[in-house]
Amino acid sequence: MLVLGVHQAPARSLLYATGQVQNPEDMKKPFIAICNSYVEIVPGHTHLRELADIAKEAIREAGGIPFEFNTIGVDDGIAMGHSGMRYSLPSRELIADSAETVITAHWFDGVFFLPNCDKITPGMLMASLRCNVPSIFVSGGPMKAGLDAKGNAATLSTMFEAVGSFKSGLMTKDEFLQMEQNVCPTCGSCAGMFTANSMNTLMEMLGVTLPYNGTALATSTERRDLIREGAKQLMRLVKENVKPKDLITKEALDDAIALDMAMGGSTNTVLHVLAIAHEAGIDYNQEDINKIAKKVPYLAKIAPSSNWSMEDVHQAGGIPAIMNELVRMGNILHPDRMTVTGKTIRENVANHEILNDEIIRRFDVNPYSKEGGISILYGNLAPDGAAIKAGGVDASVKQFTGEAIVFDSEGDAVKAIDAGQIHAGHVVVIRYEGPKGGPGMPEMLGPTSALTGMGLGKEVALITDGRFSGATRGISVGHVSPEAADQGPIALIHDGDQITIDLVDRSIHLHVSDAKLAERKTQLKPFKPKIKHGWIARYQSLVTSANTGAVLKGADELFG
Repeated sequence: MLVLGVHQAPARSLLYATGQVQNPEDMKKPFIAICNSYVEIVPGHTHLRELADIAKEAIREAGGIPFEFNTIGVDDGIAMGHSGMRYSLPSRELIADSAETVITAHWFDGVFFLPNCDKITPGMLMASLRCNVPSIFVSGGPMKAGLDAKGNAATLSTMFEAVGSFKSGLMTKDEFLQMEQNVCPTCGSCAGMFTANSMNTLMEMLGVTLPYNGTALATSTERRDLIREGAKQLMRLVKENVKPKDLITKEALDDAIALDMAMGGSTNTVLHVLAIAHEAGIDYNQEDINKIAKKVPYLAKIAPSSNWSMEDVHQAGGIPAIMNELVRMGNILHPDRMTVTGKTIRENVANHEILNDEIIRRFDVNPYSKEGGISILYGNLAPDGAAIKAGGVDASVKQFTGEAIVFDSEGDAVKAIDAGQIHAGHVVVIRYEGPKGGPGMPEMLGPTSALTGMGLGKEVALITDGRFSGATRGISVGHVSPEAADQGPIALIHDGDQITIDLVDRSIHLHVSDAKLAERKTQLKPFKPKIKHGWIARYQSLVTSANTGAVLKGADELFG
């Protein structure tokens, strides 16, 4: 319809002007969007310009006409620790909105999505579901692991923890500077199972990308081969009219969560899976996640929960080997779902065996635990739930009770940590940093890493209505809902209150009576938004709670 008929002659004239369309025969070919996220300040994206050119060439060879456009991107590691982090999670909505705009306005026949880091992958997934035209995803791939001062494998999380070690005198200046220059040696998403790689691996299970998308290195020839194969498969999807909503079903989301549990992914995946379900029109909630966690074993402990990097996982068999192990269990996955390869999940991973069972463990031999690496906690402190990367907590810690020390911002907490005010037995509470209160639900990798680097990873807990980087480990509870800005119980905590975090019962409890909490609530002052201009001000007026994926209110909620 975009180019057919006399009335569309002006549109055809403009298409000739782009140089992508050369003659009337080209007008008959499928128009393919390449949704790129090339951003020079994001190391996971600096090579995407090259990958887009490979995709264009492959699309033309397969009979399509490629048109590239770009989205924004935020590097969480660079934006962290200052007001820029307020823009990270909200950028997911901008990415989805901008991609939806370009794709829908120009009636593309198919879309090649080229994401990699943090909020870009989920933002593009959300856009694909809104537009629901044949699509494929091939991300930019992970970077190689770097080295610390002693020559051991290191990732960005190692560097964040080194900040705490250096400040507390456990690391020399020379060691610190050596690490700074060597932990991120190549382009690509950070080398551990952080948010970017968690999402890029989950796409393998969702069925919207190719096997090994999550682990083939950004610098490898294999990554470039994935781009070429992805372009060919996309042209087949266009011909057969296979759309994202045909693939991303309730069963696919369940399976993605199962994979997340098996490899101990980022707690941010909880936010993003809920948001993706929302765009797909699928009723999904955090209780579904806990049900899956209880039956999926923890098979692959990857950095920051170990020293293994994504490259190590790739060499051990990659995500297909983990998926095949889950298929072998027989009652975990829905393995006969179709994928973008034209094959089922079962067919995609058949014969993909574990090549190193120290890195990827077998469910019936030596799993790290019988239950998954992420837990949703409930209790009087989080009636609507909170998330913890249980696989990143020291195995000796099953329950932690401590004394609250309360901060109304991340900055205040960091100052207290740097000043040595946090001691063993404390539960650090950082509030008014949720989706609305932050605004933007900033990540707390700085304070959690500082505590770990100071040797307090098992001795101190941290809870927040904000969120954590996938690089976070330790007793770190995020997404506490309702948030403080909505007068959730986290807003009622006082210094000295006792808090219990129970990983076995999946509970979080504030040891204050209901009557006392009710009295405290009457004394709360109304929340005053921190930002009153720009689009973030609009965002904080529309954003919903973390337990619903921090999506924006729709017309039904705004107008009834």
